[in-house]
Amino acid sequence: MTTKTRIEWTEMTWNPVTGCTKLSQGCKHCYAERMATRLQAMGNPRYPDGFELRLHEDLIDAPRRWKKPSRVFVNSMSDLFHEDIPKGFIQRVFATMASCPQHTFQILTKRSQRLAHLARALQWTPNVWMGVSVENAAVTHRIEDLRTVPAARRFLSCEPLIGPLENLDLSRMDWLIVGGESGPGARPMQAEWVRDLRDQCRRSGTAFFFKQWGGVRKDLTGRLLDGCLHDAMPTSPLEAL
Repeated sequence: MTTKTRIEWTEMTWNPVTGCTKLSQGCKHCYAERMATRLQAMGNPRYPDGFELRLHEDLIDAPRRWKKPSRVFVNSMSDLFHEDIPKGFIQRVFATMASCPQHTFQILTKRSQRLAHLARALQWTPNVWMGVSVENAAVTHRIEDLRTVPAARRFLSCEPLIGPLENLDLSRMDWLIVGGESGPGARPMQAEWVRDLRDQCRRSGTAFFFKQWGGVRKDLTGRLLDGCLHDAMPTSPLEAL
């Protein structure tokens, strides 16, 4: 549950919670749900109920044992702000991150309202980056919720991008990740949607990261946008000191 990953914008995953429930259109073909189903079939003890929500108390302290500084994606197999995760559990996860300044922790949620509600009760240290998923124009309200959070770095994950996102307010947003949906039933992403987001980032000074075109075989479609890789990331607040 703490492993190296092929996700291009991070280095490790840490999953003190697994499992989730669908919330919006971006969840329709959830990669984590597919993976959990496979792991259940393989007899993995962390997934006896497949993608049912499960708290892993024994993993909360895991990052304290990692010596090599790493970028860590928190809860790649769940949503830390799911309504069924107790506030106290979330606070303990944040306490662990605060105690590990050598790592950079990257958190993503679709439950931005709960994030905004709990933000004042959490320990926001410089090594915690907070993001929200924004898959289409119907959920851009998540950006406004994120803007209220006192995170050192705020970012948007527009993956799977399933519709245009025109004229976003990217003020106080440090990073934007774009990716097309992948796997069975993947919905197509239009190149003009990606170019528009790239150009919005250029105008606002937001770091732009293009993760993938996606599709049923994402290994065939690659990561090039107009012949270029876009791997920009925000500077860590600690590095800027």
